Amino acid sequence: MNLSSLKPAAGSVKIGKRVGRGQGSGLGGTSARGHKGAQSRSGYSRKVGFEGGQMPLQRRLPKFGFNNINRVEYKALNLDAIQALVEKTNATVITLELIRENGLCAKKDLVKILNRGEITSAVEIQANGFSASAIEAIEKAGGKAVTL
Repeated sequence: MNLSSLKPAAGSVKIGKRVGRGQGSGLGGTSARGHKGAQSRSGYSRKVGFEGGQMPLQRRLPKFGFNNINRVEYKALNLDAIQALVEKTNATVITLELIRENGLCAKKDLVKILNRGEITSAVEIQANGFSASAIEAIEKAGGKAVTL
């Protein structure tokens, strides 16, 4: 086999339409654009979602609910995950940097500690938010919850 004998697979290469090459080609005259209307003109571009004047799908569907643009989204982290992290790293202070290094949250995530599972180690935990029950459980174990 050599480079001069290489060919694409049969049927994989299609020959494009050559429009406007006379009536004998079958694509002369209107060049397969039909008669009149916006799509027959040069420079025509259809708006995204345009359905030929029919009410577009995004306007037919009902909108409901309320999306608060000022919502603050937190990454939830439970006490059992914190306890596992303490056992893994033997840290006495759990910071956001330590949480990020261990892949429990992304770089820009705000972290909120929630009370699922239990914590047995007396550690200081620094986070952006805590649930009331999580603070209670951390302090019961002899630790400290520091809100950043």
